[in-house]
Amino acid sequence: MRIAVINPNTTVSMTARIVAAATAAAGPETTVVGLQPVMGPDAIEGPFDGALSVPGLLKQILSAEADGADAHIIACFDDTGLDAARALATKPVIGIGEASFHAVNLVAHSFCVVTTLSRSAPIIEDNIHRYGFSRRCRRIFASDIPVLELEKPESGAFERISEFIRQGVALGADGVALGCAGMAQFAADLQREHDLPVVDGVSAAVGLAEMLVRCGLAPSKRGVWAAPTRLGVLDSFR
Repeated sequence: MRIAVINPNTTVSMTARIVAAATAAAGPETTVVGLQPVMGPDAIEGPFDGALSVPGLLKQILSAEADGADAHIIACFDDTGLDAARALATKPVIGIGEASFHAVNLVAHSFCVVTTLSRSAPIIEDNIHRYGFSRRCRRIFASDIPVLELEKPESGAFERISEFIRQGVALGADGVALGCAGMAQFAADLQREHDLPVVDGVSAAVGLAEMLVRCGLAPSKRGVWAAPTRLGVLDSFR
């Protein structure tokens, strides 16, 4: 099985960390291929960055399908471009945000989300409502640590995320969804420290992608994910 893990931003080091997390979660017969756009923002920190990243993301979906990918993962917690990608792809497309919410609801009755910047929180809130998990989410916390700072020890990211988890538990959360692909590195240690399920969306998405491939399922081409008729417009994007 071949899974394309697409980082919608252009930061190579982040793509490498995402691929490492995906590979660790994948089964022995799964090959993980990391991709990222040639052009676009170096981080996705709100709706403007998200919009800029979508054409490059879709180009990578097309490239991965041409190279024989069995499934695609969009490695941005905002689920950037997810509907467009599902319309374009003939194989399953998983967003790590949606994967996180499904996974945490299988292991916790209520949950909180810890994400990066405050301006990303409304996007996540809207997605949680759309996916039907609003009643289970206690709160979305914004650490206000920029995406690209997460990998720097001096950012204090682990300690700051840990403090928000404590606040979420105080509000009744018994599970956590980490709200950025760049937080994958912290998931196991946070789970041990707080003794509750801490879901990394990259790992959850890999498991869901493998399941859909084994079940022979792909996006419906009826309704909103019907195949697009204007593919040629992507030729103007690199």
